[in-house]
Amino acid sequence: MPQEDPTTLDAPEPSTPASAPPAPGASGGAVGAGGAGGTAVPGTPARTSGAARWTPRLVVLGLIIAALNLRPAVTGLGPVLEEVRAGLGMSSALAGVLTSVPALCFAVFGSVASRLARRHGPAAVVLAGMAALTAGLALRPLAGGTTVFLLTTALALAGIAVSNVLMPVIVKRYFPDRVGAMTGLYSMALSLGTAAAAALTVPATEALGGTWRTGIGLWAVLAALALLPWFAVFLRDRHHGDTAPAGPTGTGAAADGTPPSPPLRITRSRIAWALGCFFGLQATAAYVTMGWVPQIYRDAGLSASTAGVLLAVTMGLGIPLSFVLPRVAARLNHQAPLVLLLGVCGLTGYTGLWLAPAEGAWAWALFMGVSNCAFPLVLTMIGMRARTSGGVAQLSAFVQSTGYLISIPGPLLVGALHGATGGWDAPLALLAVLMVIQLGVGLVAGRNRCVEDDLQVRH
Repeated sequence: MPQEDPTTLDAPEPSTPASAPPAPGASGGAVGAGGAGGTAVPGTPARTSGAARWTPRLVVLGLIIAALNLRPAVTGLGPVLEEVRAGLGMSSALAGVLTSVPALCFAVFGSVASRLARRHGPAAVVLAGMAALTAGLALRPLAGGTTVFLLTTALALAGIAVSNVLMPVIVKRYFPDRVGAMTGLYSMALSLGTAAAAALTVPATEALGGTWRTGIGLWAVLAALALLPWFAVFLRDRHHGDTAPAGPTGTGAAADGTPPSPPLRITRSRIAWALGCFFGLQATAAYVTMGWVPQIYRDAGLSASTAGVLLAVTMGLGIPLSFVLPRVAARLNHQAPLVLLLGVCGLTGYTGLWLAPAEGAWAWALFMGVSNCAFPLVLTMIGMRARTSGGVAQLSAFVQSTGYLISIPGPLLVGALHGATGGWDAPLALLAVLMVIQLGVGLVAGRNRCVEDDLQVRH
């Protein structure tokens, strides 16, 4: 698929011209380089100073609240999926379609996020994404049939998709000298929101004396909170004329100031395809875990509340490990040891669910939690497998779009196999086979080699 030109979308806003003094109260490079302060206007020093102080803080608040909302629409559904199926008359195969909707929406709607951001500015698109998420989550509990339920779910996931893609752009725009710290902050918030939705949906529903409709509708409140800081940031950008991503136009310079380089033919690189397959297979495992594993626990005799807590444990391990794994991976020439560790943990978890799903439920939740941390690992490898920022942007776009498309059939097959066999042996066997394939492509993707090396050999 065509790749987006990364040179303007990710570029930080131009620094304040030398003729205008920087606004007081700017915090490091987050304002001057990131565009939060803007150019000083004669006669309005107080207004400029206030914008310089508060815009970065609003963006940080917006990043945290938006990241908290990037997964509850998915993980909050798993613990009550049985009730949803019964209430809407949904078959196992159709429930499998429902668990595949996130990957489809991320692939389709995420691909247009950068074009929308170029036209309207990233803050405006994130605001629109949070609005779509709020509307989808608020309307979904009112659905009287599966069609409306799927459409409202897709609306919510479309909002998540564009916001998810633009989080790194927002970080680079406003905090170009603190990319690592801010990325870690919103990654932690994302993992926290993922775990919280899994753990709290059922208890909150029971506490309020409601049904599954109450449980999945509650998360619309959290999504609505994200509208406030992003609306303020949007108004600030509009007031200062920053409605589109700024950057030196016509120069072709990369965001980090490196010389422009011709677009890479990513599709000719083995490393790129290995990374795309690895991304897709780890996403398959993650979506099956979020959508189906709670049901496996419930079919083994555990309560809905316990199944939700177990899923929260699995997802919650990503909070600390998302900080540790990228740092370890960056110090290794070959990421094979980490690929093997995560793969073995995944195989152990699936084997445990096959043989003793209830007896060792907590252990299997931990093993699968470690295995699901292949997501921060593959993001780290993307950054290490190209030599320029433009190359990384192209590689990231290819890997994520390809990966999400690859992940779509997995949850569908799991649902179909469960419906056809009436048990979980066949679906778990399929997951084990996919994990072995993930190990193989991960070993290729983890080699100390860049996509440019592949392309030079093939020229």
